[in-house]
Amino acid sequence: MRRILLLVTGITVVATLAIIGFAQASGPNKVVQMAKVGGEGGADYIFADSEGRRLYIPRSGPARLCVYDLDTMKLVSEIANAGGHGAAVDPKSGHGFVSGNPVTMFDAKALTIIKTIQTEGSPDGILFDPYNQRVWIYSHRAPNATIIDAKDGSIVGTLDLGGAPEQAVTDGNGHMWVDLEDKDQIVAVDTKTLKVTATYGLDGKGGGPGGLAFDPKNHILFASTHTPPMMVMLNADTGKVLDALPIGAGTDGATFNPNTMEAFSTNGQAGNVTIIKEESPTRFSVEQNLPTMPGARTLTLDSKTNHVITMASERAPAPAPPADAPKDAPKGRGGRGATVPGSFTLVVVGSK
Repeated sequence: MRRILLLVTGITVVATLAIIGFAQASGPNKVVQMAKVGGEGGADYIFADSEGRRLYIPRSGPARLCVYDLDTMKLVSEIANAGGHGAAVDPKSGHGFVSGNPVTMFDAKALTIIKTIQTEGSPDGILFDPYNQRVWIYSHRAPNATIIDAKDGSIVGTLDLGGAPEQAVTDGNGHMWVDLEDKDQIVAVDTKTLKVTATYGLDGKGGGPGGLAFDPKNHILFASTHTPPMMVMLNADTGKVLDALPIGAGTDGATFNPNTMEAFSTNGQAGNVTIIKEESPTRFSVEQNLPTMPGARTLTLDSKTNHVITMASERAPAPAPPADAPKDAPKGRGGRGATVPGSFTLVVVGSK
């Protein structure tokens, strides 16, 4: 009788877990397109120019900027020798920038290089601030931010943020927030004076913020963290922590869609995107954990279609652990499997 009871209980647990998994995968969003665009080399950040209807992805091996049609996901052009980590475009001047070393300034219409801009540090993240038409280049090494005039490509100044910046957001009115991955902090910046005005902690709710999103209407920050994997919501004006909810492992980017009041975190290790619903300025819920692709860890929002786009390449199975590895060694000790050639894929997420 006890064995039967245990068996029934086990079946119940499995069924319950299956229901939970289905509930997390189901919801208002789905993968609406998977475009296997191919092309070799790595990629870090992805940027959608909603006005210009183009998608920009800097690639390595060889270094180049891949430009896609945002509506069809077809490759439009590749700008050679314009590699780096991320891209941004100023719609007024029509100038684009790639955060590499050096920074590449290009014509977003002709898709040709205008010039290169030598900077210090190690350029990584990038953000265009429409308030004064400036491009911010972020570096984990000092100087943490290099500010460039998007109109002519001149360097306006640099700023020490006090830590390693990973992602930034702006309200377009002279205020910016940057997450510091190594400090478990978010700094507020005055983009007029180029000064840090406040530093916010995460109250132990999450550590190593890898993504940052912003609700411009209610001035709420969404910080996606690594340890533990959480989405921490803060008041952007005061730094008060409002709530914290679990997300998938391996976040490296977050975005907020003001049209749907949803915050998204792409989780490369979990192979999914966690979607947080802002039900009110003080109430939030995990709306969905939608499977995408393993390794899909950064994202961008197309504000015209309300689509979130992420990217990843397929990988072969991880190699077996070394013969002398302990029997209780964690799986995957042999490292990640090799990238499958031609498998680079754009994953488009949207509502049903």
